[in-house]
Amino acid sequence: MSNKGKIRRKKKLVGTPERPRLVVYRSLRYIYGQIIDDSDQKTLIGASDISKELRDKLKDVKSKIESSKLVGEFLAKKALEKNIKKVVFDRNGYKYHGRVKALADGAREGGLEF
Repeated sequence: MSNKGKIRRKKKLVGTPERPRLVVYRSLRYIYGQIIDDSDQKTLIGASDISKELRDKLKDVKSKIESSKLVGEFLAKKALEKNIKKVVFDRNGYKYHGRVKALADGAREGGLEF
């Protein structure tokens, strides 16, 4: 993917205090999700499949897609505790399939709207 395309998309995706940005980062081994308020430039919530809170649940999981879905559900649960219901989804240049889609589906099932 070209860097110009990523920059072009980033212009449109801005997180506000009312509707922060849910950004996904995917490495070969792990997946990370953060909810960011761009106006204050602060990370409100972060979760990944190496988070201490998720370690026990992820021991039984066989695939990366299942663990991505659990990360999305956990992120949504933490967001609802902070009264965040609506977010802007930033796939960070990754195609919307596989682990990125699983994290988004998990966040939607957890109660986030985007």
